[in-house]
Amino acid sequence: MSHDDAARLRAIAYRMLGSFAEADEAAQAVRAVQAAGSVADMADVADADAAVARVCLERLRARESRRQDPWDPWAAGEPRESVRGADDVDPALFAALDALTPAERVAFVLHDMFAVPIDHVAPVVDRTPAATRQLVSRAATRVRGTEEMPEPDLPRQREVVAALHTAASDGDSDAVRALLDPEVLLRADAEAVRAGAAVAHGAQAVSERLAELARKARPALVDDAAGLVGAGAGAAFVMAFTVIDGRVTAVDVLMDPSHLERMRVEVLEVG
Repeated sequence: MSHDDAARLRAIAYRMLGSFAEADEAAQAVRAVQAAGSVADMADVADADAAVARVCLERLRARESRRQDPWDPWAAGEPRESVRGADDVDPALFAALDALTPAERVAFVLHDMFAVPIDHVAPVVDRTPAATRQLVSRAATRVRGTEEMPEPDLPRQREVVAALHTAASDGDSDAVRALLDPEVLLRADAEAVRAGAAVAHGAQAVSERLAELARKARPALVDDAAGLVGAGAGAAFVMAFTVIDGRVTAVDVLMDPSHLERMRVEVLEVG
């Protein structure tokens, strides 16, 4: 592998993982496989890009599954380790990348930042090319706007959240999973974590967390978007949903009074 190829792998891994040490480990893992000659056509740049991306994707998914820190939607981003030389990256970009799901981040970095063709990205994130293009587009919208763009059709938002509420309350886990994006995130602020809400990533884990919360909640508008509001452990909570393309991509559970007072919440009449 040439010096330029090695530098490219490290740069891809750094943008995916946000850590020089982890980027070096990921790139070294790919170089070790190359040296062993156990992967056909690894000399092709796209194959090497895909290989390091798969390593990074597994690390990002493992990071999400271990994440237990309470979430503060208004907190400033954590300081990023200083960047050097050709790897100079705007800290604001890293803050936006950190908000993406693992698959979004990997797909966006490969295609949007390193011009890897969609057909090469799709197998890495285990999606069709059409679905991968949509994933990249969604990630690009969030990165450039720093916020995920929800479904603009409020009736459609309410339809999806109402269906999710009904399915979760009824214990219909299959119906819940069908309404969740495969990379859905459930985030919770410190008060919600203390009350028993647990951070979760992925449709299976999030569906398991939603059942108890949904049974205690009623439909509401949360900052003019579809949501749920309820009471648990003697305190009010709000569940805010991000709906994109008919699926829930994020669920935010908030109980901290300082968070709730910043939000506009309107309980909706049912029936």
